[in-house]
Parts: sequence; C-alpha cells; structure tokens
Amino acid sequence: SELLEDLAATQDKKKALWKEIYENAVSDRERASILFTEAFKTMGGTTSDHVTIGSIMSKYLERMCKSNDQLLSLADMISKAEKNEDNLNSDDIFSKITGA
Repeated sequence: SELLEDLAATQDKKKALWKEIYENAVSDRERASILFTEAFKTMGGTTSDHVTIGSIMSKYLERMCKSNDQLLSLADMISKAEKNEDNLNSDDIFSKITGA
C-alpha cells in the first residue's frame, strides 16, 4: 500500500487493481500452502498414498507457483511505473530550470 501511495502519476483505479491483485495472490498462496501441508500430513509412507495424494499436492504447488508469478509480474509493473514517473519528474524539473 505504501509503495502504491508513492506513485503520484499512477491512476487510482490502477493502484486499486494492483492492490487487489497482490492481496488475491497472497491469499491464494496461503490457502494452497495450508492445503498442501494438510495433504502432506495425511500422506503415509505407502505407494498408494503417494499416487492418490501426490497429484493433489502437485496442483497445490502449481497454485503457489502461479501466485508467485503474479506477484513477480505485479512487482515488475510497479517498477516500470516508478521508472516512468521518475522520467516524468526529471523532465518536469528540467523544463522548470530552463523556464520552458
């Protein structure tokens, strides 16, 4: 939230969307982690347990990975927005200095 608040040039709707993406990704990751842990606890040492529960655990790991990818993509978008904002601010400063 604080990072998004610092981006003055970014539209409020985009900030709200980014915040929702972040919260959903973190929530998805937490839920998948809980489900993975529960599945792991129920899995015994037999081959049939691994066959039965292994594919389910794989899906939970995939969900956590997708959530991580979403967070990384979001961080990249915010980083680009910060760079664009920095470029705009530098141009504004230059125009004020030159009086243009």
